[in-house]
Amino acid sequence: MLNKILFFAELQEKIGKESVEIDVTGKTVKQVKELMDSEHGLVKVHDAMTAINEEFATSDMVIEKDDVVAFIPPVSGG
Repeated sequence: MLNKILFFAELQEKIGKESVEIDVTGKTVKQVKELMDSEHGLVKVHDAMTAINEEFATSDMVIEKDDVVAFIPPVSGG
């Protein structure tokens, strides 16, 4: 079963799309971030806030079947 991984702001710009669908069931948030960095060059994903099914998630949380994961990078302004 595939999970939807959503990207926002500069992560979305870097990957060139809003989301990818990939099976990350059983992986931790940290493992998914490492996967996104190694497969898509998203170095800044490590600093991103993560949400699973629209709720804040910590690095050690495990992705379940059908979960939607979102990576939201820190916003800088001026």
